[in-house]
Amino acid sequence: MKLAYFINQYPKVSHSFIRRELLALERQGLPIRRYALRGWDAQLVDPDDIQEQQRTRFVLERGVAPVLSGMLGFALRRPAAFARGLKVAWELARDGDRTWGHHLFALGEAAVLVNWMRADGIDHVHAHFGTNSAEVVMLARALGGPTYSFTVHGSAEWDMPQQYKLREKIRDAAFVVGISSYTRAQLYRWADPEDWPKIHVVHCGLEESFHSTVDLPTPANQRLVSIGRFVKEKAFGLLVEAVGKLKERGVVVELVLCGDGELRPSIEELIERCGIRSQVRITGWISSAQVREELLAARAFVLPSVMEALPVVLMEAMALRRPVLATYVGGIPELVRDGREGWLFPAGSLEELMNAILACLQTPVEALREMAECGRLRALKRHAVDTEASKLLRLFQEAVPGELGLSGRGDTRLHANGTVGEPTA
Repeated sequence: MKLAYFINQYPKVSHSFIRRELLALERQGLPIRRYALRGWDAQLVDPDDIQEQQRTRFVLERGVAPVLSGMLGFALRRPAAFARGLKVAWELARDGDRTWGHHLFALGEAAVLVNWMRADGIDHVHAHFGTNSAEVVMLARALGGPTYSFTVHGSAEWDMPQQYKLREKIRDAAFVVGISSYTRAQLYRWADPEDWPKIHVVHCGLEESFHSTVDLPTPANQRLVSIGRFVKEKAFGLLVEAVGKLKERGVVVELVLCGDGELRPSIEELIERCGIRSQVRITGWISSAQVREELLAARAFVLPSVMEALPVVLMEAMALRRPVLATYVGGIPELVRDGREGWLFPAGSLEELMNAILACLQTPVEALREMAECGRLRALKRHAVDTEASKLLRLFQEAVPGELGLSGRGDTRLHANGTVGEPTA
């Protein structure tokens, strides 16, 4: 079986879980061709990401013109297949938040991808995220490309499931993966009941090298660390505000924010307004090794998110024997049990966040270390990357019985009533 992965942008500093999954599958004897729309010019800090960048082929690396000319050439060489793809693109555009032109260009991207996959002899393609990536592989399938599957992380897919045509993508896919039971439940909401059996849970995994050589006990300091994109869902502003309010009560907390993003200017402004510049450090994007160092130097990891599927950094912190403070949202309670691996608190509540921080600071270090050991065992049991990759490998093998090739038998179309099926001509 020849497998390809397709991602909108790869590699990316916040997508280390995809890299881990790819490498784990390859360790199990399944070589994978990497395709992405963009990412050839991304500024990367992790040596592993830099290596992955060199192994990836990018659809948009030479600009828009090759995509448009590739689409025109495909239309001339295979008009019937292109007509089917055109119909699927039109149906995907209905009731969506993007223009018809966006979907037409996605069809051009799919045409380029189909040509590459045929040349590489790809039997099946797997996409990460049910948004643009899944659309391109779905269109590639309509153009005569291989079967496809995709992994959903959220929350964009269930924020706008109808616009992203999530039901139709699930119906057309060989199988679909959710990264937590919560994610699978959201997919159940929008999939037809007869498609529920094709929706599976495969957790994001941890590389043993990330945690195996580390045995540093929880330090007796007042430092908390939080890691992620500076976006609304992570609610880092609420965390900064909590640190400021605690200072007013005479409780000094050292906070390290690892990451970057669109909200960084407003977060920096809030830090100044709260008068806690000396207590808060923003690192920007850092490598996996640096993430590990920051986690090991902290008393605990805190994540005040208002929406999550199941954040990888949470399991990373637990694997490194650090207690965690997180919210009762998404798949987090599947991993973290309040009072055992750390503290869970209601999302969006400043007072409850402050209470959780106080509880962490007031808990004796020995008790924190017991929590941390419990968290490590739980994270390693549930998120071993090779175990999770084995689950994916079985799904790929079931999706491609008998080494299914690119004969064109897999052409599909999205009917006017919204259903996906084999073409009649």
